[in-house]
Amino acid sequence: MKGLFVADSKTEKIRQAAQAFGLVTPVGREAASQAPEADEHWELPRGSARVYYGEGQKGVVRPVILADGFSLGPSDFDWLWDGLENGRFPFISELRRRGRTLVLVGFDERSESILRNAETVMAAILRTSAEQLDDTRLLAGGFSMGGLVTRYALAKMEQRRMDHRVAVYVSFDSPHRGAWVPIGLQAFAHYTAGVDDTYLRQISSPASQQMLWRYLDELKGTPQESPLRTEFKDELQKVGSWPQIPHLLGVSSGRGDGVGNGVQAGAKALSCAGPLFDGTYFLAQSQGDPAEAAVLNGLLGGPHSITTSGFPELDGAPGGTLESFGIIGDALAGVGESVDLVHRSGCFVPSVSAVAVRDLDRQEDLYVDIDKLEPEESELNEFLLSQDNDPHALMTEDIGRWVLDRLPD
Repeated sequence: MKGLFVADSKTEKIRQAAQAFGLVTPVGREAASQAPEADEHWELPRGSARVYYGEGQKGVVRPVILADGFSLGPSDFDWLWDGLENGRFPFISELRRRGRTLVLVGFDERSESILRNAETVMAAILRTSAEQLDDTRLLAGGFSMGGLVTRYALAKMEQRRMDHRVAVYVSFDSPHRGAWVPIGLQAFAHYTAGVDDTYLRQISSPASQQMLWRYLDELKGTPQESPLRTEFKDELQKVGSWPQIPHLLGVSSGRGDGVGNGVQAGAKALSCAGPLFDGTYFLAQSQGDPAEAAVLNGLLGGPHSITTSGFPELDGAPGGTLESFGIIGDALAGVGESVDLVHRSGCFVPSVSAVAVRDLDRQEDLYVDIDKLEPEESELNEFLLSQDNDPHALMTEDIGRWVLDRLPD
């Protein structure tokens, strides 16, 4: 009985840790501050919007529409506000100071299909035009996944000959050519799902599969493009891939000179020494054929060796970073696991993806010096790269002022 009690106690610790595993942020993490009360609340199909008037305005004037990004569950407007206002640059204050109305669009389920959540953005655009007190054309876009949702929504509206009145589109570190989550961590989601499936529900959600460059559908599966991603790419092509009317802007949280983030290919990023996952470790992606990505071991069984074949060095690539290993390591350490966390972060949205210049398949494309490419190689009309490989979709002063300078008049 004593041994069974110990096993149950350790299993409960695994469950507690797994409930905090997050693809983008730790699950249940609270925003640093509460957003102020909005001037208007709009209920939309499969979502809602918070409307903040510009300074000195008493209605919707010169609107800017921005859509939320990926996570599990409904949009958290406190988080969305906090990231835009209380980071390195007070984007919302600067926007409203210029007399612009901000329409923040959220989704009832952020992990739902991009194709379905596009209906929310389409409704928000139409509602904004209906409520607008002036005739200034709109800026519409979004953060990370929100940029893809808005891209598809605008293209679909044009295909249907709907007047969206959008003059400028902007994406903030959106994965136009795909996003990256280490295959070892995807395998870990399957490995722990029998105790708690919080992490797996995020990775296997429709939106995640649509964005991920490669997806692992089972613990011992072969990482490949998800059928949901293939379908999403096909649906984008059916509506012309991009909206044709707006001026297309994109910003990357990553560098443009081909310099990576310092994560060494093949190096151990996170390793565990028990009592829950003794012998488990995760390696930064390397180019081997095959290349070891992780070994999973511990109370849940194993060892399971996870490998890839022919991948470039994605974890260390130039691009917006995510604390993919750090979120897992912190959650495990919080329940008493002995962890060695060498690299908290790795590349999530490669620079070449955020500014739509190259695919992610080849090492030379992933690490290309974008600054030396002809601007016409991008599918965007204008783009901006960051001075460093910053956290994914971080609002910096360079990015904020660059976008504000391109608002439609």
